[in-house]
Amino acid sequence: MTTEIHTDAQRDARELLIGAVSIPSLSGQEGELAAYLRDWMEARGFAAQVDEAGNAVGARGNGPYTVALLGHMDTVPGDIPVQVDGGGVLHGRGSVDAKGSLCTFMAAVAALPLQSLSRVRFVVIGATEEEAPSSRGARHIMEVLQPDAVLIGEPSGWAGLTLGYKGRLVAQVRAEKDNFHTAGEGSSAADDLTEAWFRVRAWAANSVNGQGAGAPGIFDAVQATLQSIGSTGDGLTQRAEAAIGLRLPPRLSPQDAQEQIVELLRDLPSVSVTFVGHETAVRHPKDNALTRAMRVAIRAHGGTPVFKVKTGTSDMNVVADRWPVPTLAYGPGDSALDHTPDERLDLAEYDRAVRVLTDALTRLAASVPQGD
Repeated sequence: MTTEIHTDAQRDARELLIGAVSIPSLSGQEGELAAYLRDWMEARGFAAQVDEAGNAVGARGNGPYTVALLGHMDTVPGDIPVQVDGGGVLHGRGSVDAKGSLCTFMAAVAALPLQSLSRVRFVVIGATEEEAPSSRGARHIMEVLQPDAVLIGEPSGWAGLTLGYKGRLVAQVRAEKDNFHTAGEGSSAADDLTEAWFRVRAWAANSVNGQGAGAPGIFDAVQATLQSIGSTGDGLTQRAEAAIGLRLPPRLSPQDAQEQIVELLRDLPSVSVTFVGHETAVRHPKDNALTRAMRVAIRAHGGTPVFKVKTGTSDMNVVADRWPVPTLAYGPGDSALDHTPDERLDLAEYDRAVRVLTDALTRLAASVPQGD
């Protein structure tokens, strides 16, 4: 038998997380959670508000250097009963993706010493609609805040530091042609749609990195997934539709991928394609004041820092161009559990992530030059 909670601060941080996971917050329905997080931050000395995009925003400190800690409040659908099992593991939708990370940010900033707050202004943002194509919260906050360093709240494991995410593009493909008897010659709309998918899949498989000197690693490869497919008809016209999801490496922008796919399908007259979900891949450097502070803190708490890149997307993709500053994603938990029926977070790991981040932010603040 072991006990993991030894301080009031740890109890408070755990209660924050359990409370947050217990409040449903699907994309576009984050209002109740935003109010809960605002009130928690306000009671602990943050200047807190719910902004016009529905974000829960809390700031501590008045230094000239600003650190943005951008997490998200919303979750994908799926009702997982919220409970802490006998092993100290919290089960519930959003525990990993990504209320665990957001609450880590809040608890760590709440624990910072006054000396750190005299050097740095820490702004925690619980953003809306990260799980939706709109990324409403991130797109709003990046217009009103200009930070000097950025932490994105996504699960990396307590000793992990995520430097990049792949880009995204969704191709919505439609084939339509006059109906005909299947005993005759010619292809159906479904045939043409399938041909389009085969071409896109082959294009993705052949899109190797660099000058074609071998197959790339998964982060540097194009990934294509058939997300949905279906067909309809009214007796006069055949229609077939599919959504193809593409994960793009840094070397291939969504615009370039779109142009290549349009050219690839040009000789299929029955096929049309539209594109949504344009997100450019991003990969940040691994040696700067932020990553150094995090590495030192992880080692100080008995871990070995591990740099990662992810094949998904996050709000890091959204803010990268507007915030060209040291950036990484951090948070407790196993990202393989994102969106799954088994989403869960070990509270001992959460405790450790809070301690690591508190330490790292204290070190980062100490490294910021003081004004005259």
